Amino acid sequence: MASTSDIRNGLCIKYNNDIYKIIEFLHVKPGKGPAFVRTKLRSLTNGKVLDNTFSAGHKIEEVRVENHKFQYLYPEGDLFHFMNVESFEQISLNKNILDSPDLLKEGENVMVSINTETDLPLSVDMPASVVLVVTYAEPGIKGNTATNATKSATVETGASVNVPLFINEGDKIKIDTTTGNYMERVKE
Repeated sequence: MASTSDIRNGLCIKYNNDIYKIIEFLHVKPGKGPAFVRTKLRSLTNGKVLDNTFSAGHKIEEVRVENHKFQYLYPEGDLFHFMNVESFEQISLNKNILDSPDLLKEGENVMVSINTETDLPLSVDMPASVVLVVTYAEPGIKGNTATNATKSATVETGASVNVPLFINEGDKIKIDTTTGNYMERVKE
C-alpha cells in the first residue's frame, strides 16, 4: 500500500475496481483545512479520464508494472500490433489504450507497461515527440504573417496538425505527442 505522498505521473493504481494511470497531479495545502492531492486519472481498461481528489495520507493500492520496449508494426481496425524488441513476441492492443494513436508511425519504438500480476499490457508511453512528414498543406499566403497565423496540415500518419504558414508539403516537422501540437520544422 502506498499513500498520497507517493503519487507521481505514470503511477498505476487500483481505484473503484479498475486500474488507473495518473496523468496529472497537484499537491494542495490550503491555508485552512487539511492538505489534499488533486489527480487526473486515465482508466487503462476503457481510456476514460477521471478527476479525483485524495485527502492527504489516503492509502492507495499501487499496481506493479514492468516497462518493455516495443516496436509499432501496423494497425488493423481498432487493434494496433506491436513487437517486443528483445523477445520478438507480438501483442495486439486496442486503440483506446494509446495516448495519441494518430501520431504513431510504423517502426516507432514505444514503452509498454505490463501488469506483473496478470501479464496484461496496461498502457503505451509514446516518445515525447515524433518527427513526421507533411503530406498535405494549403499553400501559405505571402504577407499574412501579422499574427501567429496557422493552417491545418496532414502528416504521413493521417493526423491533422495546426502548423505555421511557412510549412509546405514534404517538410519534416516535430510534434509533441502529449498535446499534438507543432513544435518545430526539422532540417534534413
